[in-house]
Amino acid sequence: MANSSSPQATTPLISGPRQQEALREEMMENPLQQNYLLGIIVSICGNFLISISLNIQKYAHVRQAQRGSKPYYTSVMWWCGVLLMGVGELGNFAAYGFAPASLIAPLGCVSVIASAVISVVFLKETIRASDVVGGSLAITGTYLLVTFAPHTSTHITAHLVQYYFISWHFLLYLFVEVVLFCILLYLYKRRNMKHIVIVMLLVALLASLTVISVKAVSGMITESIKGQLQLIYPIFYVMLVVMVASCAFQIKFLNQAMKMFDATEVVPINFVFFTASAIVAGIIFYQEFEGLALLNIFMFLFGCLLSFIGVFLIARNRPKIKQQDGNFIAMDMIPGRSRTDKVQPEAKTQTYGSLAAKFMCNRAGQTDDS
Repeated sequence: MANSSSPQATTPLISGPRQQEALREEMMENPLQQNYLLGIIVSICGNFLISISLNIQKYAHVRQAQRGSKPYYTSVMWWCGVLLMGVGELGNFAAYGFAPASLIAPLGCVSVIASAVISVVFLKETIRASDVVGGSLAITGTYLLVTFAPHTSTHITAHLVQYYFISWHFLLYLFVEVVLFCILLYLYKRRNMKHIVIVMLLVALLASLTVISVKAVSGMITESIKGQLQLIYPIFYVMLVVMVASCAFQIKFLNQAMKMFDATEVVPINFVFFTASAIVAGIIFYQEFEGLALLNIFMFLFGCLLSFIGVFLIARNRPKIKQQDGNFIAMDMIPGRSRTDKVQPEAKTQTYGSLAAKFMCNRAGQTDDS
């Protein structure tokens, strides 16, 4: 009896502390794992809502153009799209408080994939082979990102943000970024170099500050909701100002890029540059890759590469909406002409491209008919 009962008596003494320690570690890891998964789900849902909102706004623009009566901002459908976009962006903002920034930013490819699917199903756009291949690559890349991304999510507090903010590696990174931004801005404004890479690099440099500040603000708000008030610290309002200012200038340069270049060029380049800047910002400021295995880093970067290629294939050669050039006159607008060709005034004349040239072409057409 003594021999049979001794193992039962000694086993709790040996395994009890180990079980308690394992239980404590599990209790510490479970909230972080839940936060990590919650951030992924919220980000995917937010990007899906953004894709829906973009297609709703596009449909509202098409319908208003067909009617030709009222501006697009008087449409209820357009405002519904704007509201959905606000909800989606709010979801992305909240996701930064739960998951690493180096993971949330690449998940933006979900919006591109969903937008392509919705445009084919509801807007009756033609599906292409590049859409299927690009979507498959982007989905595969997203899976690799979620699988091999850093799974540790630190609690963002005001003291931690302030510690990261004055660290030497971030100050060095900020100095290099400011110098590059000034050089690019000089080339863009003074030298009048309107290349798409220069404009999108300006957006990307601002985006890195946006990602850092958004994650800091979102994380401190999340901790405040949990009961640890972080809004009383000055660093919260510093990050809030940085977030608003960087977002405003980022939108400004992005709108200028959309005016100068086609969306099929701006969308993939912006996604690649924004994702790269967000990953670098997360690595340098929040040290998200610290302790990550080399295989995880390689597979994570490989997943980013697949997502980049997929987005390029989806956005490549999308249907473009071409506007009538004011320097050309359609032949079918001239009385007696049934062709749809275009005629252009001589470039050497003084009236080239002017309203007088259009009247001259109209009079020429009428003379031929007579």
